[in-house]
Amino acid sequence: MYRVWLLASVHDCRRNLPGVVRQRIKKIIDALSENPRPDNSIKLDFPTDTDSWEPRRIRVDSWRIVYAVDDTFEQVAVLAIRKRPPYDYDDLIELLAELE
Repeated sequence: MYRVWLLASVHDCRRNLPGVVRQRIKKIIDALSENPRPDNSIKLDFPTDTDSWEPRRIRVDSWRIVYAVDDTFEQVAVLAIRKRPPYDYDDLIELLAELE
């Protein structure tokens, strides 16, 4: 079992999602503790300063759950829940920096 935690900004974002989407995203995030790399997740290829965190994303309709997996300490950090478009992952490096 992986420990799943959310950055503080994710709590606010999740609270403001439409009801049906909020429930679906909550279930997906909860399931990451048992399987941090579900079939519908995609590894994001970004240059990072850390080798321990693997950035990934899951698509939920027009929303994206952006998270990172650390196998060494068996943890998952949910970095953002963003609507796409216009979200284009420009802030991923800064989000990953918050994990250090």
